[in-house]
Amino acid sequence: MARIKFTTDSAADIPVSLREELDIQVLPFPIAMGDREYNDGFDFTPQEFYDMLLSAPQIPTHAQLNPYVFTEVFEAAWEAGYTDLIHTSINSKGSATCANAYQARGEFYKDHPEARETFHIHIIDALNYTMGYGWAVVQGARMAVDGSQSQEIVDFIQDWVDHVRVIFSPLDLRFAKKSGRISAAAAFVGEALGLKPVMTFTDGESKILAKVRGEKAVVSRLVELCKAERRAGTPYLMILGNNVEQSDRLLDLCRLELGEQPALCYHIGGVIAINAGPNLIGLVYRT
Repeated sequence: MARIKFTTDSAADIPVSLREELDIQVLPFPIAMGDREYNDGFDFTPQEFYDMLLSAPQIPTHAQLNPYVFTEVFEAAWEAGYTDLIHTSINSKGSATCANAYQARGEFYKDHPEARETFHIHIIDALNYTMGYGWAVVQGARMAVDGSQSQEIVDFIQDWVDHVRVIFSPLDLRFAKKSGRISAAAAFVGEALGLKPVMTFTDGESKILAKVRGEKAVVSRLVELCKAERRAGTPYLMILGNNVEQSDRLLDLCRLELGEQPALCYHIGGVIAINAGPNLIGLVYRT
């Protein structure tokens, strides 16, 4: 009988309640803030981190997950008797973490050739961020509870990340420009004119979809894009930061224009907040 282990990293932004309910192992990115190091998603709530971030004299940094982290995870899962481990990774074009997972898998099978036939390690490169892949992991774990087999789940997660759309607007571009990891945001000009970017990721690369004037226009454009692109009958998710006013406005307009509640409203975690800023709103949906 198959026993499936689900792992991902903390940039997937899976809420604590869901990862505990579904036994999803989330590997925390280490965040350095001053002379202290924190585990993203474990040492603070998202809201606590927003306050820490805004009061920090320098922008915090975060490191990749190295091969040793994955080796420990693979060893533990194999020894625990799992037949499959499905790891869904942060965008390989923005972090070496995914490559490190592949490296660790190769080294694991080199050290344990007898495991090749009984313990299968599946690695999926999300080419995206936040619940753009976190939601697929959650749904995959639910499929496992319902008795789905590993390859069916891997195919589902891969299909989701191949078709997911994450659209968002960093309403304050300070952090995106400082971190430089979202290249399209770093290159954006127009703040002096009151313009705000609406952005996405395509094949792992950041892209500006629209430039709109003012925060109210951002909300309208996000809902307009979702309404036009979302595949009928599929769920959508709402991305929250610390901007309560615009988040409430987005939720109200989604209910009105899309005719249903989001499947989940969730807050971005530390890694995403460092690179996009806590003042953002967005939507996640399947095209």
